[in-house]
Amino acid sequence: MSTEVSIIPEEFQIKNEIHQKTYLINGELISWKGSTTEVYSTISSSVPYKRTLLGSIPDLGEKEALMALEGALKAYDQGKGTWPTMKVRDRIECMEKFVTQMKTKREEVVKLLMWEIGKSLPDSQKEFDRTVDYIYDTIEDYKQLDRNSAKFQQHEGVYAHIRRGPLGVVLCLGPYNYPLNETFALLIPALIMGNTAIFKPAKFGVLLITPLLEAFKNSFPKGVVNILFGRGRTVAAPIMKTGKVDVLALIGNSKSANALQDQHPKSNRLRLVLGLEAKNPAIILPDADMDLTIEECLTGTLSFNGQRCTALKIVYVHEDVQKKFLDEFAARVDAMKFGNPWEKGVKLTPLPEPDKPSYIQELIDDALAKGAKIINKKGGKHFDNYIWPAVLYPVTKDMRVYQEEQFGPVIPVLSFQDIEEPLDDMAASNYGQQVSLFGRDVYALAPLIDTLANLVCRVNLNSSCQRGPDVYPFTGRKDSAQSTLSVHDALRSFSIRTFLAFKDNEINKETVNQLLETKLSNFTSTEYIL
Repeated sequence: MSTEVSIIPEEFQIKNEIHQKTYLINGELISWKGSTTEVYSTISSSVPYKRTLLGSIPDLGEKEALMALEGALKAYDQGKGTWPTMKVRDRIECMEKFVTQMKTKREEVVKLLMWEIGKSLPDSQKEFDRTVDYIYDTIEDYKQLDRNSAKFQQHEGVYAHIRRGPLGVVLCLGPYNYPLNETFALLIPALIMGNTAIFKPAKFGVLLITPLLEAFKNSFPKGVVNILFGRGRTVAAPIMKTGKVDVLALIGNSKSANALQDQHPKSNRLRLVLGLEAKNPAIILPDADMDLTIEECLTGTLSFNGQRCTALKIVYVHEDVQKKFLDEFAARVDAMKFGNPWEKGVKLTPLPEPDKPSYIQELIDDALAKGAKIINKKGGKHFDNYIWPAVLYPVTKDMRVYQEEQFGPVIPVLSFQDIEEPLDDMAASNYGQQVSLFGRDVYALAPLIDTLANLVCRVNLNSSCQRGPDVYPFTGRKDSAQSTLSVHDALRSFSIRTFLAFKDNEINKETVNQLLETKLSNFTSTEYIL
C-alpha cells in the first residue's frame, strides 16, 4: 500500500531515524563502531511505494556475545552474586523502578510497534499497557509467593523452610509478533526470581527496545540484564556452545529451539521455557450460532493478519452448515478494512516480513493446483506489502496450507461429517496448543470437551483462541510449548524449590532463632511483604 507523506498524521511520521550505536553489557552501554544492519519498515512514506528506513542496529558477533555471557555469569557469581542473594523486597524495588521508567516511553514504543511490525494503533497501545500490567501482576504474585514461603514446616522430626530459588543464567529470545509483551513475559519473571539474563530482541520489532535501554541500565545491578543485537545464529549459538547457560527461554519456532538446544554440550542440565508454533483449529458443529461463530473466527484467523501462534490456522466446519458459513465468512473477510496501522477502524495492516506475501501466494497456488478454490472475491489480491486473505475450500491433507503453520493471511477450510475426522487430525498433528469449539448441544459438547482437553491445553468454547488473560496458563503439548507461561506459572518455570532443613533439637532451634532475629540471612526469613 502506498501512502503519501502528507496523509500520515504528523504524530506518527518518522522524522528522525534511530541509529542504535550502543548495547548493554555488564551495566554499561558500550559504543559500537563496527558493521550495522539497517532496519526497514514495509510501510511506505512516499509515492511510488518504497520501504521506509527506520534506522540501524549493531551487527554484533561472537566476541560481544561471550562478553554478555561473562557479564551474566559474573552477576550470578555461582549463586553468590548480589542479585540472586538479594532480599525479595529489594528485587521488587528494582523492578518497580524499571516499570516506572518504562511507562515514560509509551509513545515512542507504540509508534515503533506500528512502523516495525505493522501492528494497529489500538493493538500497539494494548500491547504496551498489557506488558506494564503484566509486570505489576508479576510483582504482586511474587509477593504472594514470598508470603507463602515465610514459614517453617515440620514433618517426622525435620523442619523445612522452603522457598523458590533462581536457576542461573537465562538466554532470552523473543518473537517479532509480540516483541514487547511476549519477550517481557519471559524476561521479567526470569529476572525477578533472581536469575541473570542475556536478551536478544527479535529481527523485527528490534528498535522499540532502544528507548528502554537506559531503564534497564539504571534499574538493575551490573550484569543482571545484558542486551545484544545481531543475528541469532551469530550471537546465540556461541553462548549456548559454552554450556554455561542454565535456561533457554524462547518464543518462536521449534527449529530454532532445537538448533540452540543441540549447541549445548550438557542439554540434560538445560531448563527449557519454550512457546513454539501451533496449528490451532476451529471446529464448527451444526448447531453453532453462526453470527457468533463468524465473528470469533474472523478475530481468530485474522487478528494481526493471522501472525499469532494462537491464531486459528485451520477451520473444520460440519457439512450441514458449510455453505452458510463459507458464504457469510467470505463476505465478512472481503469487508475488512486494510490500511496503515494508525488509520481508524483498520483491521488488516502491512506485513512486516517483505517476503511473506510471496510465501502466502505459494500456499495459495499449491492449494489451487490440488483442487481448492478461493471462496472470497478479494482473496490473493496483492499490494506492495500485503496479500489479501484467501479463504480456501476444500482443503485436503496433501496441501501445504494444511501441513504448514502459515502465520499469515490465508484461511484453509475443511468440511466434516463425522466428528472423529477433526479429532483424528488433531491427534496426528505435531501441535497441541488450543482449539476453538463452536456449538450449543451439551450432549455433543461434553464428550468433545473431555477428549479435546487431552489433545490441547486450552479448549475455547464459542470463542477464538488467545493467550490472555495473562493470569491463565499459557502452554501447549507436543511441538507447541515446553513449560507454562502465565503470571503465576512463569515464576515457577524460572525457579526451583530449594530449602533449609534441620532436625528437631534444641541446638538447631536456637541457631535458627538467632538467624531469624539477626536477619543476617536473606533466605532464612519470615518477614512478611504486604
